[in-house]
Amino acid sequence: MGTDSPPAVVAPEAPTLPPLHELTVAPGGDTVRPVSMPLIDRLASAVVTAAPPILVALGMWLGWNHGLLVWQDLLVLALFYMVIGSGITVGFHRLLTHRSFKTSRLLRAGFAALGSAAAEGPVIDWVATHRKHHQFSDESGDPHSPHLDDRHGWRGEIWGFWHAHLGWVFSDMEVADEQRYAKDLLADPWIRFVDRTFVLWVVAGLAAAFGVGVALTGTVTGGLTAMLWGGAARIFFMHHATFSINSVCHYFGRADYDTGDESRNVFWLAIPTWGESWHNNHHAFPTSFRHGMQRWQIDPSAAIIRALELTGLAWDVVRIDPTRRDGKLLPAQHL
Repeated sequence: MGTDSPPAVVAPEAPTLPPLHELTVAPGGDTVRPVSMPLIDRLASAVVTAAPPILVALGMWLGWNHGLLVWQDLLVLALFYMVIGSGITVGFHRLLTHRSFKTSRLLRAGFAALGSAAAEGPVIDWVATHRKHHQFSDESGDPHSPHLDDRHGWRGEIWGFWHAHLGWVFSDMEVADEQRYAKDLLADPWIRFVDRTFVLWVVAGLAAAFGVGVALTGTVTGGLTAMLWGGAARIFFMHHATFSINSVCHYFGRADYDTGDESRNVFWLAIPTWGESWHNNHHAFPTSFRHGMQRWQIDPSAAIIRALELTGLAWDVVRIDPTRRDGKLLPAQHL
């Protein structure tokens, strides 16, 4: 990701936030709210999960049989996947959840809006759930661990994988208490606004794809097919890239660091997850702006943060001292 030395840019301070250790409490504390998922939430999850693959199948059929898939659609898909995906990986995850760097209030809100357009849920709920995952990783209380069910054998393994990948979205669960896990975001009026207007940002993402499609093709039909690929298909692919971090990256791959859980690095997911699949690295050093600890470990999200830093738009970027990093390597990984 280039040199790790910070630039000589002096940037204004970001809003003062409480330390991360104040946002959660130790396991066994009053950290969760047992709930039964309301029917409306189950229906919303079903629509958001089921509609995109159905529309992707429709788009493939139209493209194959009626020649409606054109290069402009693929361009819109790639563009929106990268931009809105960065809202999740750089914004929701590294900036707002783990505070791997600081930036202005406006850019924080912008990343929150981009991440919301991915249709993975409102930003404060997303952050609270992910912080809870780190608090209880692969232990009782983890919202989406594949390893907690008492089922055994291959059926149990399949059930655990399904639960981690998608099943947890529909199940009754212990909801992460936003007052404990995301009180810094609740205190930020800009983030609260983005959170309350979540549906607006999802619709804006679809509308933007439509607009770009019209601009590229000059036709409403081109706008509609661009919205299909840059909207529904993009949501489908992005959802399952994110879900794969919960499932694939806690089942398969390689563990380089001692984390006390089942997190793994999965190299072939690095590009579609925008660098998030170096998951064992991330669990070893959650606040690091880089998840790809080695130079060969592709991490586009870290490159974006580095670019923001070089232009003075990001500061206080968290880097891990090499000595500390090497100290957590598992014995087999020491050279």
